[in-house]
Amino acid sequence: MKPGENRNHPQPGSTITVEPIRDIKGIAAIKKQIEHNPMYTALFTLGINTNLRAGDLLGIKVGQVRGLRPMDELDLREEKTGNRRRISLNKSCIDAVRALLASRTYQNDDFLFLGQRGERLTVPSVNRLVKQWCSSAGISGNYGSHTLRKTWGYHQRVTFGVGLPELMTVFGHATQRQTLSYLCVQPDEVKNVYANEL
Repeated sequence: MKPGENRNHPQPGSTITVEPIRDIKGIAAIKKQIEHNPMYTALFTLGINTNLRAGDLLGIKVGQVRGLRPMDELDLREEKTGNRRRISLNKSCIDAVRALLASRTYQNDDFLFLGQRGERLTVPSVNRLVKQWCSSAGISGNYGSHTLRKTWGYHQRVTFGVGLPELMTVFGHATQRQTLSYLCVQPDEVKNVYANEL
């Protein structure tokens, strides 16, 4: 890379793929560093425990989550596709949301994730936060706002063994190859095939 070039700004026609956080210890390190900030904790927790894009996370309003219990559904319309989605929120998500709601005064029409001046947090802000968290936790690689969603999918597949058909459905992918590539697991799985000895 030449001096002054920014690898996070691809040339026209090219793309840069952000990675999931593969290491559970890395996730724990990020949780530890943000544990005293209820908003960051809720954002990170919801991000890695759902398949929501950053824009959809930032579009959540307080009235949509106030009073929810573990495995209750969050009903929303996806920003990118316009499709309605129902996402079940696990106990970690609900605990993080409750802590955030207890940390300040919210009206039901307020966005859940507000910046320091009370405005809705933006996707570029989340991008910067994720990069900062990963860097501070010593996790090397290319990370951004999409890392949160990819981390959820990666660990559903690799850690919890969720099948590709289920993941294809939740991500709206047409092929298994697309899902594996999206989750950055295909090279690992193909490589592991060659490790099988006869």
